[in-house]
Amino acid sequence: MLLAIDTATRTISLALHDGRRLHAELTWPTTDHHTVELAPAILRTLASAGLRIADLVGVAVAQGPGSFMGLRIGLSAAKGLAISRRLPLLAVPTLDIVAAAQPRMRGRLVAVLQAGRRRICAQVYTWRREQWRAKGELWQGAWPAFAEQWTGEAAICGEIDSAGYEALRQYATRIKILPGAASLRRAGYLAEVAWVRLREGQTDDPFTVTPIYIR
Repeated sequence: MLLAIDTATRTISLALHDGRRLHAELTWPTTDHHTVELAPAILRTLASAGLRIADLVGVAVAQGPGSFMGLRIGLSAAKGLAISRRLPLLAVPTLDIVAAAQPRMRGRLVAVLQAGRRRICAQVYTWRREQWRAKGELWQGAWPAFAEQWTGEAAICGEIDSAGYEALRQYATRIKILPGAASLRRAGYLAEVAWVRLREGQTDDPFTVTPIYIR
């Protein structure tokens, strides 16, 4: 069983996946209580599926971007499990998780998350070889600048707050905001991405892997 851990922002998500189906998933908002909430939630999630730590065959974790403390807590937990249990570790960029939940569609997909101080970070994706793949560099800035830069059609998913909806509203003819349920970052999709990489042997060294911070 693969354990997926995502603590990149104020949304925490956990999942258990056997490579074919999802056995358990838990997603909840937190107010910077990642430290005290994560370990008990992992144990509850395992217990809900009738499993123990000894049943794990791998650990996946959201690598960033995200909040400084959130990423450190998730990566520390994942590294600790990987090292102590000698499990493969798979670190997945946070916005890849959001993109993985979206079906194939025409045009560009843009995944966003809150970066603090009224900023967001965004990554453009295009559909290639049966999946969404990142294109170009990670973008950072405020919602008005983000909305103004799109000269063509795009579908937006991820963490969109009220300021984001207001900024994007006037560009509704070319910017499509995907439904909230599709935009929720879920560890089940982190697990799906991680299983593909695990089968391909694309694992990370738990002693050297580092978070992708927003700068």
